[in-house]
Amino acid sequence: MKLLRVGPAGAERPAVLDESGTPRDLSGLVKDIDGALLSDEAALAGIRAALVSGELPALDATDSRIGPPLGRIGKIVCIGLNYHDHATETGAAIPEEPILFMKAPDTVVGPDDTVLVPRGSEKTDWEVELAVVIGRTARYLESDEEALASVAGYAVAHDVSERAFQIERGGQWDKGKNCETFNPLGPWLVTADEISDPQALALRLWVNGELKQDGTTADQIFPVAQVVRYLSQFMTLYPGDVINTGTPAGVALGRPEPKPYLRAGDVVELEIDGLGRQRQEFKDA
Repeated sequence: MKLLRVGPAGAERPAVLDESGTPRDLSGLVKDIDGALLSDEAALAGIRAALVSGELPALDATDSRIGPPLGRIGKIVCIGLNYHDHATETGAAIPEEPILFMKAPDTVVGPDDTVLVPRGSEKTDWEVELAVVIGRTARYLESDEEALASVAGYAVAHDVSERAFQIERGGQWDKGKNCETFNPLGPWLVTADEISDPQALALRLWVNGELKQDGTTADQIFPVAQVVRYLSQFMTLYPGDVINTGTPAGVALGRPEPKPYLRAGDVVELEIDGLGRQRQEFKDA
């Protein structure tokens, strides 16, 4: 299924796409699309049955905002330098273990919402990423099979980054990763049964119509299953947690000088095969 949330920020309605791409209202069945729903097999089965029966009312989403497809996110764990080509373009050594950092849930906005360039920023950068959404409590997982069984679904994430804050201002990466609006998510949460192989997904990103990133999750250093299993050794993953799994080559940081960092007025579009497309206009904070 393709689950989504439609409506004004803070007042989104849960929905599901039918075969024609029409959003169908789920508010009569469930309160929201969140960890509680994703961990409830009976509720998910009820959505599937209602979708097949055709009983769900259509939503007129023509002029409606699409919000993040997941509400009440617990935590966002991110993997740095997780593509061979991205590590190469930035001159970084291939990590021996996954590099971890965190993004606050309040960085999440809808897939087409405005993204704000932070005050004082000169190095705001783009990163298309595969987001993994957890649907089952995971701790000390022992196998890749267990890891994939804990995944509820997948989504497109934009891990917007401010490189000077991240790299040049001391401390950890979090300064350059947690600015307001720095994690557009969606448009859909695609349930794991629709993605036969998370290591066979193409990712693309354009800036002002120019293709900048064109990669595949096959190039990940640490595949999805390994990342989930690894994280479960250090923290408990709960339904509604999100993992941003890294970005392929093509970011501004990896370009020759002068690096084409984002400015107010720029438009970024990004997509992952089967998971939908985002579009953001950048404005000054």
